[in-house]
Amino acid sequence: MDGMDDSDANIARPAVSTPAMTPAAAVSREQSLPLPSWRLVIALALPVLGQQGLSFLVYLSDRYLAGHIDNVADLAALQAAQTTAHYLSWAITCYTVLVTVGSTALVARFVGAGDREQAIDVTHQSILLAVILGAMGTLFALCGGIPLLTDIVQQHGAAAEYAEGFLRPLFFLLVFQIVEVAGIACLVGAGDTRTGLWVLGGVALVNIPLAWGFCRGLGGLPELGFVGIALGTALSHTLGCLAVVCVLARGRFGLALSWRRFKPRFDLMRRMLRVSIPAGFDSMSVVVGQFWFLGIVNVMGKVVGAAHGIALVWEGLGYLSGAAFGTAAMTLVGQNLGAGRPQEAARAGWRAFALAAIVMSIMGAIFFTFAHGMFRVFCPQPDQQPIIDAGVPALRLVAFTMPCLAATIVFTSALRGAGDTRVPVLFTWIGFFAVRIPLAYFLTTSAVNLGPLGVWPGLDLGLLGAWWAMFADLIIRGLFFLYRFAHGAWTKQKV
Repeated sequence: MDGMDDSDANIARPAVSTPAMTPAAAVSREQSLPLPSWRLVIALALPVLGQQGLSFLVYLSDRYLAGHIDNVADLAALQAAQTTAHYLSWAITCYTVLVTVGSTALVARFVGAGDREQAIDVTHQSILLAVILGAMGTLFALCGGIPLLTDIVQQHGAAAEYAEGFLRPLFFLLVFQIVEVAGIACLVGAGDTRTGLWVLGGVALVNIPLAWGFCRGLGGLPELGFVGIALGTALSHTLGCLAVVCVLARGRFGLALSWRRFKPRFDLMRRMLRVSIPAGFDSMSVVVGQFWFLGIVNVMGKVVGAAHGIALVWEGLGYLSGAAFGTAAMTLVGQNLGAGRPQEAARAGWRAFALAAIVMSIMGAIFFTFAHGMFRVFCPQPDQQPIIDAGVPALRLVAFTMPCLAATIVFTSALRGAGDTRVPVLFTWIGFFAVRIPLAYFLTTSAVNLGPLGVWPGLDLGLLGAWWAMFADLIIRGLFFLYRFAHGAWTKQKV
């Protein structure tokens, strides 16, 4: 393994003492031995992996709660609604890309170049932009946007009512969630992934008792049922936002908030948005594709919708593992480019991909081997056997896509860290709109109406057909992103 010289040792960590670091700690950092880049990738990824693991436990808890709520007339409808709510909650995460990607990329570049003042200014502009985006999202919900979203994904009847009730607390307190992730994104750009672990780990630990309390009326809290799960999530992110603001107010990794700097700097906002808007457009293109895909699945009925959602829960375990290494890649690529070290940036990206592919392939082996038992966790009742029968083959199929999914996740993040956010949008369009969606129609229905081209026969494979379409999309996009990173044009990207 290649080593790093003394200048490398200062990448992804503060070069000087900050308000959150004592002089002794700063000296200790300066005297520490250089780390090989693979160890630095792991050091940055592990806290994120821990945080993602805690977030996954929250989602498991939420799924378990929803599957065990008493006095529900149609449990399959509620589980299908949770699948839809999961997609729409994930859309909120994609919406935050409009602020997080540009924030991480610019902070990383400035830190790598040794310009801490500019990094601090970016942090303030990131918080301001987060407040604006959060307020816009809440206004959208207040103006009737939530029923519009459930209608778009073909969710109707009782399932739609459940999903809309679940989403309201998330949208009403959205500004706190976006400020939370914006602050963490700036710290990640500075090389600090541990604060995200402590804050979002704390959010997860608070979320679980709040969700159980509001869902079942424990500890003197009102019993709100399914909506209580979402309220617990929204309140825990509100507390997380306050924690991030407090950390930044005290100072961390050279970043510190000051009231006098909370003035719009349109030059910095423009630079942030120049990176974030294409990335946000890419993410929202994924949202459109996922909503379209979910609509195809929902048309097949509530049992298929429930099976799809549970399979996604477990598939998400692999995705979150890759996202941790993607965060490390984004930070190291941005900082090394800022320091004028494109070769080290490339090495960090390849090592992050290799580690992600190994971890995610292990996850895939677990999915294939234990798929039936993993479904049984959420479907304990005998009448839920049809959900298991529909979902197990899909989960086993996606196990084979893990290396290509790792390439998509890690190289997307690495390219974003470099500010290369425009070309990847084309990969998303090809993957979703030229591969996944057309194949999903062909593989899930008995006949496909192509208008002037007539009615073509389909294979009518149900949910498994939809996941074969997703399989093809993930393979193709993974290869595209791998080629883009290997080509190396991103090393010359300006931000």
